[in-house]
Amino acid sequence: MAKLLVKLQRYFRRKPVRFFTLLALYLAAGSLVFLHSGFSGEPTVPGSPRSPAGGEGPGLPYLGVMQLSRGFRAAATIPGRVRRHGPWFKSTSKEPAERGKARDNGGTRSRALRGRSGREKEEDRARYIGCYVDNTRQRTLRGMSFFDYKKMTVFRCQDNCAERGYLYAGLEFGAECYCGHKIQASNASESECNMECKGERSNTCGGINRLSIYRLELAQESARRYGSAIFRGCFRRPDNVSIALPASQLMLNMSVDKCVDFCTEKEYPLSALAGTSCHCGFPTTLFPLHEREDEQLCAQKCPGEEFESCGTADFLLVYQTQVQDNRCMDRRFLPSRAKQLVALASFPGAGNTWARHLIELATGFYTGSYYFDGSLYNKGFKGERDHWRSGRTICIKTHESGQKEIESFDSAILLIRNPYKALMAEFNRKYGGHIGFAAHAHWKGKEWPEFVANYAPWWATHTLDWLRYGKKVLVVHFEDLKRDLFVQLQRMVGLLGITACEDRLLCVEGQKDGNFKRSGLRKLEYDPYTPEMRKMISGYIKTVDTALKLRNLSGVPDDYYPR
Repeated sequence: MAKLLVKLQRYFRRKPVRFFTLLALYLAAGSLVFLHSGFSGEPTVPGSPRSPAGGEGPGLPYLGVMQLSRGFRAAATIPGRVRRHGPWFKSTSKEPAERGKARDNGGTRSRALRGRSGREKEEDRARYIGCYVDNTRQRTLRGMSFFDYKKMTVFRCQDNCAERGYLYAGLEFGAECYCGHKIQASNASESECNMECKGERSNTCGGINRLSIYRLELAQESARRYGSAIFRGCFRRPDNVSIALPASQLMLNMSVDKCVDFCTEKEYPLSALAGTSCHCGFPTTLFPLHEREDEQLCAQKCPGEEFESCGTADFLLVYQTQVQDNRCMDRRFLPSRAKQLVALASFPGAGNTWARHLIELATGFYTGSYYFDGSLYNKGFKGERDHWRSGRTICIKTHESGQKEIESFDSAILLIRNPYKALMAEFNRKYGGHIGFAAHAHWKGKEWPEFVANYAPWWATHTLDWLRYGKKVLVVHFEDLKRDLFVQLQRMVGLLGITACEDRLLCVEGQKDGNFKRSGLRKLEYDPYTPEMRKMISGYIKTVDTALKLRNLSGVPDDYYPR
C-alpha cells in the first residue's frame, strides 16, 4: 500500500495538471451530491412527535415532559423546494383556435362572468362593490395610485391599498390601481369592466375609464389614511381648545388636505378640523384622544370639498400628520447596571417585538434579548447586541420555558396571545421572515401539520411554566394591549419600576406601529386548522385558562375559543 502511494505521488509530481484536474472533478462531484441532498431532503420540524392523546384536552399527559427550550430554538429548518404558484395559478392548455372560438361566443359577457367568479374568491379579504365611472379630471378614488402593465393582479392592488389603510381599492385598464376612502362617482354597467388583469387572465381589472372597486374588509384592522394623514376619529371639542391645540387658522375654503398641510408646516402631529377652523397640536392630557364619538356627529361637508367631512364647532375630526412626535423617540441604555433582570416572555408569534417597541418608547430605555437577531438590531433595537445579563437594558426578550431559564429572572411580563393567531404568525415568520408570509406550498404541505403538532403544546407549556416557576409575573394579553394600549402599557411600565409620564404614553399611542407589521389584508383563502387541530388546541386553551384562574387572574379572552 505504501509503495502504491509513493508511485502516485511521483506520478502527480511529474503531471501536476492532471492532479489539479482530478481534484477539481472530485470537488465538483461532492458539491453536486450536497446540492442534491439539500433539494431532495424534506424540512424537519424539531420537537417530540404527536402524542396519541394530544386531542384529549385538559389531560395533556405529555405537557410536563416536553423539552422545548434553547435546543428547540437552535434546531435548523431548511425549507424544501417550493413550486412558485398559488391557488390563482390556472392552466391554459386550450389551442389558439379554441381560445378564439370561446372569445367569439362569450365576448365581453364571458369575461365579466369570469371576473365575477374571481371576485367571489376574494370575499374573505375584500368585497366587490361594482363598476364605476372614472376620468382623469376628477378621479373616483383620490388616494394613492400605481401602475403595472405586466403583472397587475386584483390581490396586489388590494394588498397595497390595505397596507396603507385605505378603505377602497379600484382597478382600471387592466393595469392601474387606485386607492381611496370614498367613492366619488356614479355606477357603470358591469359589462364595461371587462378588461383582463395583466398579471392574471382569470380575473378582470376594470375597463376604459371604468373602475372595478373593492371594499377592503380588513382595512379597519390597520390605520385609516387620507393621503399621507392617518384618520384618528371624531372627538368632542376640548374645554380650552387654545391650550390643548395651540395653533389654529380660519379657512373659509376648508378641506382635509388644507388643514393637514397647514399643521404639517407648523410641525404638529395632530390636525383637527372644526368646520372652517383648523387646529393643530399634540395629544396631551387635555386632549388624549381616548373617547371617540360617533363619526356622524362630525359629518358636516367641507366648504372646499363636497365629498369630505370637516367636523363642527363642537365635534372635531382629527388626523395624524406625517410629523413625528419626538416626545417619546429618545432612547438610551440604562445609566447604571440594573439590580434586577426582568423578562419580557412570550411564545413565538405572540407580539414580543411589538411589545419591545412600545416599552422602549414608553420608558426611553433599550430592551435586550436572550438571543441575537441582526435584522432587529438594524431596525433600531440596539439592545439586541448586548448580552442579556449586561444589566444595561430595561427588560429582556425571551421565548424560553424551562425551569432553569425562568428562575434566572427576578420578575417577568408574560405576554399571551390567541394560539390560533400566534401559531400562524410564527409559521409566517419561520418561512417568510419578520414581515413576510409563508408560501401556499408550506401551508398545504406537511410543514404546517408538523408545525402545529409540535408548537401547539409548547404554547401551553410556555404559559404554565412561567406561571409555575416565575417569581413575579405580570400577565398581559396581546388582545388587551391592542384594545387598550394606554392602560396595559401603564401596567407594564409599572412593573419595570419606571414612573410613566402620561404625555409620553400618549405619544406612544401615536407611534405604536413599529417596523415589523404584516399587511392586514394578506389572509389565507381557507382555514388552515383541521377539526383535529382545533380539538387539540381547544384543550390547551382550557388548561391555560384554568391555570390563570387558579392564580386569581382573569382567564383567557373569549375570542380564544373558535366560533
